[in-house]
Amino acid sequence: MTAASIIEDAASIVAERRRQYGPARPLLTQVAAHWSATLGVEVTPEQVILCMIDVKLARLAHNPTHRGSAVDVAGYAAILHELTE
Repeated sequence: MTAASIIEDAASIVAERRRQYGPARPLLTQVAAHWSATLGVEVTPEQVILCMIDVKLARLAHNPTHRGSAVDVAGYAAILHELTE
């Protein structure tokens, strides 16, 4: 498992999800609205991504060899960067 293969896999998954669900911001905005209602506090799309990264990091803390979680962290980080530009 090389760093480059993790990044390549993440890019492939992000592209596939974009084909399936469209651009990330509308879906993340919808998730943020649901979480805001559930939690009773305002949640932003960027915070949704940060929380998803936290989930993946917790899984990696339990099993640092889980490739899928590492790929997901890379993908979420890339999407976060897109949203904040």
